[in-house]
Amino acid sequence: MKLQQVVLSSLPLLILASGISALKPPNINLRTFIGCAVREFTFLAKKPGCKGMRITTDACWGRCETWEKPVLDPPYIEAHHRVCTYNETKLVTVRLPNCAANVSPFYTYPKAIRCDCSICLTTTTECETI
Repeated sequence: MKLQQVVLSSLPLLILASGISALKPPNINLRTFIGCAVREFTFLAKKPGCKGMRITTDACWGRCETWEKPVLDPPYIEAHHRVCTYNETKLVTVRLPNCAANVSPFYTYPKAIRCDCSICLTTTTECETI
């Protein structure tokens, strides 16, 4: 017997950002969309010694089908938890404004090229314990 559930993935960027917002892609009903897609996001890039700068980039977003199946042997469950994560990225570097003299003004972040439902890899995605 399969128990299916949908797991929402979090914004999988390797950046510490605040003020994250997203723009809705055209012709997609976000309440019913199941799958993984590239979506435009805006965030505030900042680091100590520099003024923050709003950046718009592409990131992975979506809901992936997952399931768990009880089994008789330990660990007593077969789990298949997939999240919307990067399949291909490009690193982009920008210059932050008003940096102190001893601080590098360069800030690098990932831009999504292709996204897929896959297992969560902590090297590219912020994984929550399921």
